[in-house]
Amino acid sequence: MSSDVTEPKWSLRLPADCSIAAIRSVYDLIREAFGRQDRLEIDCSSVDKADVTSIQLLLSAAKTGDAQGRPVVLTSFSQSLRNTLRRAGFASDAMIDQHFPQKKDGI
Repeated sequence: MSSDVTEPKWSLRLPADCSIAAIRSVYDLIREAFGRQDRLEIDCSSVDKADVTSIQLLLSAAKTGDAQGRPVVLTSFSQSLRNTLRRAGFASDAMIDQHFPQKKDGI
């Protein structure tokens, strides 16, 4: 985890295992990072194992941040996480973008 001094945000890279077996520790990581700054970026590039619990946790984090005016932005979805999103009913990239705020191409 690293913070960027020029912008009030905190970056968190999710671990490889975000399945139900590891979701408690992933929750703890997100909760700790969420409490640090106004904006939270979650890097999803390392996720190798994901299931519906990880989708629920990321949705909850995004909605909580939105409700509190504290943006939660997801970056670099791994192919594994993208596949899990599709299996969970997010049929298109537009649908994923609607529910999961993402940072793309450095923006």
